[in-house]
Amino acid sequence: MQVKIVEVGPRDGLQNEKQPVTLAGKLELIQRLAASGLTHIEAGAFVSPRWVPQMADSADVLAALDLAGPVHYPVLVPNEKGLDAALAAGAREIAVFGAASESFSRHNLNMGINDSLSAFAAVTRRALDAGLRVRGYVSCVLGCPYEGEIAPSQVARVAAALREMGCYEISLGDTIGTGTPNRVHEMLAAVRKQVPATQLAGHFHDSYGMAIANITAALQMGVHTFDSSVAGLGGCPYARGASGNVATEDVLWLLQGMGLQTGVDLRQVVDAAWFISDLLGKMPVSRVAHALGRSPHAVARG
Repeated sequence: MQVKIVEVGPRDGLQNEKQPVTLAGKLELIQRLAASGLTHIEAGAFVSPRWVPQMADSADVLAALDLAGPVHYPVLVPNEKGLDAALAAGAREIAVFGAASESFSRHNLNMGINDSLSAFAAVTRRALDAGLRVRGYVSCVLGCPYEGEIAPSQVARVAAALREMGCYEISLGDTIGTGTPNRVHEMLAAVRKQVPATQLAGHFHDSYGMAIANITAALQMGVHTFDSSVAGLGGCPYARGASGNVATEDVLWLLQGMGLQTGVDLRQVVDAAWFISDLLGKMPVSRVAHALGRSPHAVARG
């Protein structure tokens, strides 16, 4: 069985890192990840540089990439202004980012769920008309920092709305990492009544060390696409204590051990993890990166 990995480190991972990364550093990271066999790599976000300075050079990143090649380089677009910038930069795929929590939506997007879905519908319609692919994200599918547990029916409602507006895939995010396998089963059982498992992805944070277990649970429910971040980069600024996304190399170790195919070279991803961690002046979060260690020839540049 084939499992698709959507690498979110260059966007979702780096956007919450305080240490600036140069354009050259970002491009080498992306190139290393693409060389590993990853075919879906989030390359940037067209958001306000005032709020997310790390993403201010996203247009320059896209300009340096082969957008017509075999690797997909989606970018996050929060509104129509962001879509204008993404279109001008030549983006071929965008992502819109909603939430299953009313409180989180208001804190993160300054609008409630219904208003956010209306805004995303306008963005999605324009993007589809321009020939772009659109992916949808749903935050807080297993818990919210303001509301606690979220009803699976609420997750299903938001996921169904994103699919209805034209998103080809819906990524379900455990933003604060509080989920456990039984709750993953309950949530996916509800969502699958509205959206086929083939159009769903899992996006798990590892705050409580449950991300790998939750991925296993999602696999059991028929989900075969997962978001992950090289070296476990990132976190959620709106969720106190939330650690980064599950590390790509940890996910690869799991999938390979289960005999599942990804087309991705684990050693190259581990080398990329050490590369970006060196640029950030920190150690990789992932256990696999530490277990396998550095390649003797690896040199940090950028």
